[in-house]
Amino acid sequence: MSVWNDRYIGEEYLFGTAPNAFLTTQRELLTPGMRCLALADGEGRNGVWLAELGLDVLSVDSSAVALAKAKKLARQRGVQMRFELVDLMKMDWSQQYDVVVGIFIQFSPPIEREQVFANIKRCLKSGGLLLLQGYTPRQLEYKTGGPSQAENLYTEAYLREAFADMEIVHLCEHDNVIEEGKGHNGMSALMDMVVRKR
Repeated sequence: MSVWNDRYIGEEYLFGTAPNAFLTTQRELLTPGMRCLALADGEGRNGVWLAELGLDVLSVDSSAVALAKAKKLARQRGVQMRFELVDLMKMDWSQQYDVVVGIFIQFSPPIEREQVFANIKRCLKSGGLLLLQGYTPRQLEYKTGGPSQAENLYTEAYLREAFADMEIVHLCEHDNVIEEGKGHNGMSALMDMVVRKR
């Protein structure tokens, strides 16, 4: 995807190299050896952190530029993990995972997003976890990151319906300042979710 390649060009990490704050708050759910799929992992800040915890991480993204930077970050941090250049709509979802991480993966229109969510459910093992953070429609007022299309944003009602067949462990809508490089910076309207496959 050339638009993402263009965004990730340069030495600087667009969203920084520190892991997402919400993800770090879920550390107690993560144990070494867990098989983890980091979706749209970009320059690798989250996947690398997960690998540092001892998880068996597959980091996927549609940007070759981002993946090259993610591999560089993994080398710098001394962690082993796997990387794949993929289009989520054409990806092989046949592998099974203990945890799927989706941090700000709101680039797909609703129809494609429903397909991605269905595939996430399919690839999670019984008892497996989805850790998801995204923006709510109020983010259109803050304009500190994220998509500009309202239909790509999360509401609590939407997520409750989309994951009604799973156990919702945590679902919280809140406003917070985030500092994730130039890409996400400032007061933000956020939705955090943890769900477990029954």
